[in-house]
Amino acid sequence: MPDRRDFLKSATAALTTSMFSGQIRGANDRIAAAFIGMGKMGRSNLQFAMRQDNLVPVAVCDVFERNLEWAVRDSKNQAKPYRDFREILADKSIDVVCISTPDHWHAYMTVEACKAGKDVYVEKPICVVVDEGVKMVEAARKYKRVVQAGTMQRSAKHFQKAVEIVRSGELGKITFVRTWNYGHDQEMGIGNPPDADPPSTLDWDMWLGPAPKVPFNANRFGVDPNDRYFSNFRWFWDYAGGMMTDWGIHWLDIVQMAFNDEMPAEIAAEGGKLWVTDNTETPDTLQVTYKYPNGFVATYERRAGNSQSMFGKSGGILFCGSKGTMFLDRGGYRIVPEMMGRPPVAAMAEAEEKSTDSGNASHWANFLDCVRTRQKPISDIETCQKSTSTCLLGNVAYRSRLHLDWDAQKWTTHQPEARKLLTREYRKPWKLTV
Repeated sequence: MPDRRDFLKSATAALTTSMFSGQIRGANDRIAAAFIGMGKMGRSNLQFAMRQDNLVPVAVCDVFERNLEWAVRDSKNQAKPYRDFREILADKSIDVVCISTPDHWHAYMTVEACKAGKDVYVEKPICVVVDEGVKMVEAARKYKRVVQAGTMQRSAKHFQKAVEIVRSGELGKITFVRTWNYGHDQEMGIGNPPDADPPSTLDWDMWLGPAPKVPFNANRFGVDPNDRYFSNFRWFWDYAGGMMTDWGIHWLDIVQMAFNDEMPAEIAAEGGKLWVTDNTETPDTLQVTYKYPNGFVATYERRAGNSQSMFGKSGGILFCGSKGTMFLDRGGYRIVPEMMGRPPVAAMAEAEEKSTDSGNASHWANFLDCVRTRQKPISDIETCQKSTSTCLLGNVAYRSRLHLDWDAQKWTTHQPEARKLLTREYRKPWKLTV
């Protein structure tokens, strides 16, 4: 077998046609796309993007050699490999970038891509602190870029139909919404490996980037050698926000979509590491309560030591209305009439719609259409800023042990002592500037 480094050096990008330049163009113009962060999610985005007409994957980037080699393979050897994303941003022939790195890189790369004149598809959550999201929106507007966030459920037809059912009043007045992720993990979790030297095929310092300098730990990096699961970086505060921002954002994004993307006014949370004994930091047991100004309460619940749930589902959304309850997840939705009402709701029949549509393909199609037309995408950065911030505030309430009041006009909390958790300090030489 050829040496990996020789393989990567020999890979080239086939740029055979005139590429898109960021202005309104016709449907036949080819869009040159680069992909940064080629782990499990990054390669999934690459595959969905390559199904779209007229997109050419010209570049892939990762600091882990294995991921980079696999990405070149998955691009059908069309993409040139890079280890430093800054080379991609400096390439004026590249029109769009997809950012699927660990969460702590999302804000910096998105802002820099906008400054470089690229349109952006950035994975959710868009950032790890609230202040980063503000700067991401500012950059998108200042540099007039199309920025689509990876909350792809908005593009799935059955989610859109479910949102219309909520808005139509068919479920009656909704006063309570539950969202959840339940599971029964091993009590040992992912274990307690000691700090060690990083693999020679990984640039650990670049992987950390703006996050604090710490020794390499297999769980912080968390990449499965057999590619069976997503990386464990999401369970450490320096890089992510645990299940609250990893899965909670998918559910709460749809909740806020159904209620016209309004953010909560009050947030409270309780939880902790009450089950697993590994070296992860984010809570394995969590309940966050949100009170919304338009008259309902929503909760997000996470538990790792018990998997029993409503409808036998490990995760989803329950919209609880005066006329009926709707369960919703990626497999479809089910409506159950409210039989205890006074008077009984006799006209409402139980309904169910099943689906296998994740929304990914439609989400990429929407993004590329907006790249051509310069319209706002369905998960525009400002929309996902609200959804991401809602989840981040759940973590702020948990970590500060404060009942938070959110000021949507000033984009901060009424509680000054919580504000330090709305920002983070970047490690030099990285600096987030719009």
